[in-house]
Amino acid sequence: MKTTNRVRAVALFFILSTAMLLGQGTKISAPKNKYSPADDVQLGRQAAAEVTKQLPLLPEDGDVDSYVERVGQHLARSIPAEFTHPEFHYDFSVVNVSDINAFALPGGPMFVNRGMIEAAHSEAEMAGVMAHEISHVALRHGTAQATKAQNPGGQLGEIGGAILGAVIGGNVGQVVAQGTQLGLGAYMLKFSREYETQADVLGSQIMARAGYDPRALASMFKTIEQQGSNGGPEWLSDHPNPGNRYERISQEANMVTISSSKRSGQESEFPAIQTVLKRMSPAPTTAEVEKTRNTKTGGTKYPDNTSVGGPVAAPSTRYRTYQQNGLLSVSVPDNWKQFEDGSSVTFAPDGAYGNQQGQSVFTHGAIVGITNTNSNNDLTTASDQYIAGILKGNPYLQAQGKYKTVQIGRQNGLARRLSGKSPVTNQKEVVDVYTAFSNRSRFVYVIQVVPGNELDRYRTAFDQMVRSVNFLD
Repeated sequence: MKTTNRVRAVALFFILSTAMLLGQGTKISAPKNKYSPADDVQLGRQAAAEVTKQLPLLPEDGDVDSYVERVGQHLARSIPAEFTHPEFHYDFSVVNVSDINAFALPGGPMFVNRGMIEAAHSEAEMAGVMAHEISHVALRHGTAQATKAQNPGGQLGEIGGAILGAVIGGNVGQVVAQGTQLGLGAYMLKFSREYETQADVLGSQIMARAGYDPRALASMFKTIEQQGSNGGPEWLSDHPNPGNRYERISQEANMVTISSSKRSGQESEFPAIQTVLKRMSPAPTTAEVEKTRNTKTGGTKYPDNTSVGGPVAAPSTRYRTYQQNGLLSVSVPDNWKQFEDGSSVTFAPDGAYGNQQGQSVFTHGAIVGITNTNSNNDLTTASDQYIAGILKGNPYLQAQGKYKTVQIGRQNGLARRLSGKSPVTNQKEVVDVYTAFSNRSRFVYVIQVVPGNELDRYRTAFDQMVRSVNFLD
């Protein structure tokens, strides 16, 4: 009798354990990651700031954006506890383009294309894509992929540039990448099939916890493939099918319990939002957005009617003061023009800047920028990371010697020289990189560029620039 009860107890325990497993779904673990969650936040914040400058977003207080924010926050609250990070801040924006696409940045910023909302057949399908993207963020796949690459040059500064080049993919991704000054390849958010499977599984679990049937995620993937002659293949190129994707999501759907606690309005709001979108003017494609932007800017940073190779005037002995975003000011020769580009500004005289084979190039002048960093206030480490990005984007350059200690404004700084044969002038080029931390520990850089045989006549102007830097933060 005691034996029978023990067997029944064991059987009951097995049934309860199995039910718990079926209710929660497959156990997954976040991949190895040498970066901190704070690194994810910093990278995502910097990339999001650039994205919002380059892409047409629907108004934050509008019906569509507010609706997507509500859905997104409901999903974010449904992330399993083991994958929540107090540092992360999830926010959701709608991009007014017709491509069927969406992407999320490390630390929480997420962008959903209008075309994705219009292509979905239900809120659950749209929420499925959002849950999949949220899963990449929660599992920290962006920085995990950098860890996995084991690239000694893949430090925080480089990763930021790579993310900016990869977040959207295709044409607009390249436009966004222009704000980094790093010229890195787009690889950070082109996820592996292993990570895609994890995002499918965790995304299914988040959906169930939020009151959605995970099978809607599989349905949306099929919609993307069928309707995505424009943005769909682009999205799937960054999120490759790991194989048996639909079967795996359906399997996970059978293992989880769909919560009965649904978001208020979950059943009724989606059709009304699609009606609002139909009343709007048709959204452009990302390619059309880029074309419009190129028409306004000449396709690159500098006007399209400029070219390098002509006579370049010596720096003026008269100076003007430039103030950047209320963070710093600097004196530059008054015959140098300025070209703002994201978190940096380029100063160059006529004849020293232009377009060559679709690329912005300049041969004489300087770049000044200020950005956040997470190097534990170690200037050498931050400078190493930044210079590694410059060298990777400009392989003709090589570092010369060690750092020198200098004064940048009233702060202690570092200087290091890079040089090499310029592919633009076919002459030796000298690139002096100055770095320092501002009053609030922001990373500041001054990059001075000139052909080696003209360095002497630029030295006074270059020295004046470095001395004149004034931190306003």
